[in-house]
Amino acid sequence: MVTNTFDAVIIGTGQAGPSLAGRLAKAGMQVAIVERDRFGGTCVNVGCTPTKTLVASARAAHVARRGADFGVRIEGPITVEMKKVKARKDAIVRGSTEGVENWLKTTENVTVYEGHARFESSHTVRVGEERLEADKIFINVGTRAFVPPFPGLQSVDYLTNAGMMEVDFLPEHLIIIGGSYIGLEFGQMYRRFGSEVTIVERLSRLISRDDEDVSAAVQEIVENEGVNVRVESDCITAEKRGDQVAVGLDCETGDREAVGSHLLLAVGRRPNTDDLGVDEAGLAVDERGYIQVDDQLRTNVPGVWALGDCNGKGAFTHTSYNDYEIVAANLLDDDSRRVSDRILTYALFIDPPLARVGMTETQARESGRNALIGRRTMTRVSRAKEKSETQGFMKIIVDADTKEILGATILGVGGDEIIHCILDVMYAKAPYTVIQRAVHIHPTVAELIPTMLGELVPLE
Repeated sequence: MVTNTFDAVIIGTGQAGPSLAGRLAKAGMQVAIVERDRFGGTCVNVGCTPTKTLVASARAAHVARRGADFGVRIEGPITVEMKKVKARKDAIVRGSTEGVENWLKTTENVTVYEGHARFESSHTVRVGEERLEADKIFINVGTRAFVPPFPGLQSVDYLTNAGMMEVDFLPEHLIIIGGSYIGLEFGQMYRRFGSEVTIVERLSRLISRDDEDVSAAVQEIVENEGVNVRVESDCITAEKRGDQVAVGLDCETGDREAVGSHLLLAVGRRPNTDDLGVDEAGLAVDERGYIQVDDQLRTNVPGVWALGDCNGKGAFTHTSYNDYEIVAANLLDDDSRRVSDRILTYALFIDPPLARVGMTETQARESGRNALIGRRTMTRVSRAKEKSETQGFMKIIVDADTKEILGATILGVGGDEIIHCILDVMYAKAPYTVIQRAVHIHPTVAELIPTMLGELVPLE
């Protein structure tokens, strides 16, 4: 057994790992970084990059079918060549993955190890037949799809978000268990490709962490495109039926089962910590396996940090990258940055997209604050009407006493970009009047944010 000593060891090449390796190496440290699968982690390989590439192909098909609405005549039916769709996705993913790998392998002071890393002690990691020792160890192992213990699931073939990346054909009928972000994106996407799609959700509504009006609007959007939505499916089972799969729903209304050609599980994530050797390292984890960290991402073991999805602090690519920034700032820049400085923001990349920042309307009501709210439907936004994309609405909530923005929701064309107008003002802790008095370009969707802020009413 060979033992190699480094200043730092990083486990995982997801969003936080490579950038941290580069910063530490530039500071003169000898850094080892370990990857057991594909360079770039979830986002690059089976998450953001490939799914949004597929979403773009699905949108192209959707817009082509709507050509007549814009006076554009397209002869013949619109068809989708799934092998070409996958090939385009693969090419984009390959460029990102190879870019990360080549960069790491050519960076001075960085040594790349390919294999599974497992702790043997608090500062010793084994990779194959080599031991890596370091005073500083950074865990960046990410998450994977959670497979629920549904009765009968072991008897059927099923896909997760990772398995969907290998699909180069059009499923006749895709049944998706899970009515949150992953399920909705794949559901609309494959409906636009031409599959019949059924989304099965255990709870009473889709994306239950969002406000009820948001859930209802999102359900209406996907149902208008022909997606079947089954909520309150609180006793889900699976059964192989010939070459198809039958999913038992036990719903209060509608058919008691859905029968389809393929099954996708989209019911959450679990951290990749069960084979990491957390016990040997003495690391504290919660009941789901997430590594416990403080406000600067330090674990309970001195000299060990946990970044990215495996710490349960964000579960987004942008929060993972921010984890890197926090650690690097504290270690190298004498800049005390903290996780608690972060404002919650995320997007659902259906079409039109949903973007969220800060408090929901429900949370604002429950907080007991003296709050104001502004609303505007996309049917009252000129830019949306000009593009014939008037689904959705915007709303923004402010504190009437401090004048700070508490949160906002934009469900509509361009919402995933427009939300940053609001986010940046929130980070500046500036009063909402700053953006209310700003002059935005016409015609855009963002120009209606000042208008909305000028029409605030009490949140009752």
